[in-house]
Amino acid sequence: MSLSRKAVLTLAGNRAVTSLVSKYGMKWGAARFVAGETLDQTIETVKKINADGLLVTLDHLGESVSNREEALEATQAALDIFDAIEESGVISNVSVKLTQLGLDIDKDFCLENMDRITAKAKEKNNFVRIDMEDSPRLQVTIDIFNTLVDKYGKEHIGLVIQSYLYRSENDVLALGKKNVNLRIVKGAYKEPAEVAFPNKKDVDDNYVKLVKLHLQNGCYTAIATHDETIINLLKDWLKEKQIPDNLYEFQMLYGVRNELQRQLVREGYKVRVYTPYGKDWYPYFTRRIAERPANALFVLKSFFQK
Repeated sequence: MSLSRKAVLTLAGNRAVTSLVSKYGMKWGAARFVAGETLDQTIETVKKINADGLLVTLDHLGESVSNREEALEATQAALDIFDAIEESGVISNVSVKLTQLGLDIDKDFCLENMDRITAKAKEKNNFVRIDMEDSPRLQVTIDIFNTLVDKYGKEHIGLVIQSYLYRSENDVLALGKKNVNLRIVKGAYKEPAEVAFPNKKDVDDNYVKLVKLHLQNGCYTAIATHDETIINLLKDWLKEKQIPDNLYEFQMLYGVRNELQRQLVREGYKVRVYTPYGKDWYPYFTRRIAERPANALFVLKSFFQK
């Protein structure tokens, strides 16, 4: 992990910084990365994204909850997204985090909540993806995912795999046996060198390796990266190997590399925009700043323009 990223993540944990940014951050620049604080606002944003030929994944922001009531509220928020998608006619699916659904409270309770969400995805003929969090929660996340794939089928639920973890190749191989839909990302959490590649080049190389591995196994793959070098490398490889268009999509974050998103659409690629919303946007926002120094410069510019 770079020194700049460590510094941002450490600073983000400061109470004074948290209070200040939570109060003013949407005005200062967080709105670039967060589509809105309410679902109604966000659906209007999704309509505009769809109008540019882009698909969407909606994520109601929030992470580890401290009680069952909060977890049930987060579960209901995910269920409400499916209803809003159907009512508005937007083209979107849903992403959730298990700690938001009570994973740190009780695994079985979390599974019950995730079961309700997956059942709703199937009822609405839609799709939900379980986001991956930090490494201590990785195996239990995979276990819950496997339980729900066995119950509801791979058409309605997918998972995220992070290329900065040493174990990810084995996870992709194991999950490939179920022919599941995986979103491959580099990873955004602070992890020790015992479990994660410390060097960017190794993370990047493993990223390309995992995407190719899952596609070669005939499994649907969401290529989630803003790295244009990696994107171009994989575009050439996809053509060379004649990978069917219906087996993959590119994914990027809302507010990041907007022109590249639309360029890929013009080139005929399927592109999905991960679009977060909600009042609990601060942890997500700080990870976006930590990932790329240019994002911090954008926020500072917004601050001085106010």
